[in-house]
Amino acid sequence: MSNAIAALRSAGLDLRLEERGEVLRSYHVRTARGRLIREFPFPSIIRRLGVPSVLITRSALQRALLEAADGIPLRLGSAAEDFSVDPASGRVRVRFDGGHAAEGDVLIGADGFNSAVRRRLVGPEESRDSGYLVWLALTPFRHPRFSPGSVTHYWGSGQRFGLVDMGGGLLYWWGTKNMPAGRSHGWKGGKAEVVRAFDGWADEVCRAIEVTPQEAILAVPSRDRTFLERWGRGPVTLLGDAAHPMLTSLGQGSGMAIEDAVVLARRLRGARDVPTALRAYEDERRERTRAMVAASRSVSDFEQSENPVRRPVRDAYFRFLPARKLTAILEDSLTFPGGSVPPVAPAHEEVRHVPQAS
Repeated sequence: MSNAIAALRSAGLDLRLEERGEVLRSYHVRTARGRLIREFPFPSIIRRLGVPSVLITRSALQRALLEAADGIPLRLGSAAEDFSVDPASGRVRVRFDGGHAAEGDVLIGADGFNSAVRRRLVGPEESRDSGYLVWLALTPFRHPRFSPGSVTHYWGSGQRFGLVDMGGGLLYWWGTKNMPAGRSHGWKGGKAEVVRAFDGWADEVCRAIEVTPQEAILAVPSRDRTFLERWGRGPVTLLGDAAHPMLTSLGQGSGMAIEDAVVLARRLRGARDVPTALRAYEDERRERTRAMVAASRSVSDFEQSENPVRRPVRDAYFRFLPARKLTAILEDSLTFPGGSVPPVAPAHEEVRHVPQAS
């Protein structure tokens, strides 16, 4: 989204994502059968901000980031298990599976929803289930109602579906269905169940499922965690889903992680007191991410409504919400709050080695 791209640019990074994906050109919300509920003003907001939103696969985004990180040593294929801090030197040591370890001045726990770094900091936690399962897929796709640069959401009863153009004839689609946690967390169904779930929906929805091979469909239980007030201590902090996992309703999970990274880089640049720099980063990011976690769950609960009374209220709310109010809500999420951040220069010698659990 535009806020993440603005954050990267403020750090002196232009990944030219427009050349790797498809710039967002339209955003529509429709009923299950395809009747228009509302066109969202993303394109006009993006033009005013002067920063595009790009529809792009995770793999393409990762390739762009890896190219930007050329020359930085990366070691993959290891999972962080635990860490300890030397009280004398203040340096942190991370233990990985397989028995090897890394040591440095800073540990950034960017190791996702099931973060080992977070678990070591705060102990075991329960996740918060959303009450529904999400199906995801990427597939080649053509349809008269699937236009370049389009995002279209379809709302039903306890179900939603999304079509997103990734460019080059590639479709990303997702579908949700209300389901008890006991079943969604261990879902073993197949494509036939997905077909049945969306039977009678708009033709483009049914066609998208039809052309997708069963092995290309992923099932993910939708969940987040209670917001964490403290993200670290000493030379250790958290970033992205490790710090503030959120539901997918706003499409801002990776955007918040990128914003985190840019603010963290600014705070660490030339830092002589690493713990103070990390606490400043956490303070700067806390309210922004808290609001996103709360909004993602609120929007999810509202949009996923199965109640026969709430459902028409949901549709009517978005259909008649004043354009100025809707624009203000969307523009807030699309605007990087870091302002004009100086480009990130190489760290001074005070911060020599930063192991990242990712």
